[in-house]
Amino acid sequence: MDFSSAADELYGVPPAEFVDRRKRLAQEAKADGDAALAKRIGGLRRPTLSAWAVNLLARSASGELGDLLDVGEEMRAAWASGRGLGDLEQRRAGLVRALVRRAADLAAEAGGPLREQAVREVEDTLQAATVDADVAEEVRAGRLPQPRSHTGFVPAGFPMAPAEEKERPEPKPEKKPERRPKEKKEPERARSNITRTSAARAKRAETLRKRAEQAEQKLAEREERADAARREVEEASAEVGRLRHELDRAIAERDAASRRAARAEQNRTRAEEAAREARRAAADTRRAADRDARHG
Repeated sequence: MDFSSAADELYGVPPAEFVDRRKRLAQEAKADGDAALAKRIGGLRRPTLSAWAVNLLARSASGELGDLLDVGEEMRAAWASGRGLGDLEQRRAGLVRALVRRAADLAAEAGGPLREQAVREVEDTLQAATVDADVAEEVRAGRLPQPRSHTGFVPAGFPMAPAEEKERPEPKPEKKPERRPKEKKEPERARSNITRTSAARAKRAETLRKRAEQAEQKLAEREERADAARREVEEASAEVGRLRHELDRAIAERDAASRRAARAEQNRTRAEEAAREARRAAADTRRAADRDARHG
């Protein structure tokens, strides 16, 4: 067993089974003498339900997921070069919708149906994978511990894609000369609003991400405490079983000793009666001998 195969196995099981499976794999690695591997396995975080559903896509719908990630790569290339997106946005939207439905079906079949919030998180993760190459690789690997998100519609640092619309004829200077500076300012104002909105969303997303990490940490700590409590219960149960076995054996030995004592008492009583009989017989014999001696 190596780390990669252990991680693949762990992130493929339902979240409810993750902790027990992680414990078993870590124990196996430790039993094999690989303490470092056992520690790495023990440090893997249990996935949320939505992250697990995305991991299921990487295993059971890798073709469709690959199509979406390829579209994302094309979109990033278009943004980087300043080219238009053509039909890429439409293709992305269709693939995301289909994959969200597939993820919900896979999760339900595996015993973990998704609620509305989890479905939204699956969609956010797939959208993020199309604009962030690092998220795309995480999604492709199928080992997500929590959902991913991305603020805005283009990766950070990339220019906005040029608008795909028909060119408007420039107004004639003699009719509306004042329109030119206004048209020039409106896109700038729009971009400024988008920047402020994106910054606010990014700040909100970072706040939510930190809260999610804190919640995950608290959950992991509670899982560890629960594991420790279960181990104590198991050890206590084993000790109770051992003591009960010893008690049963002691009771059996006591009963056997009582039976031996009873038999010994019976034998002693019989021996005393035999001795009394022997003494009486001896006395009778002496009296008879005395009588014979007197009459002789």
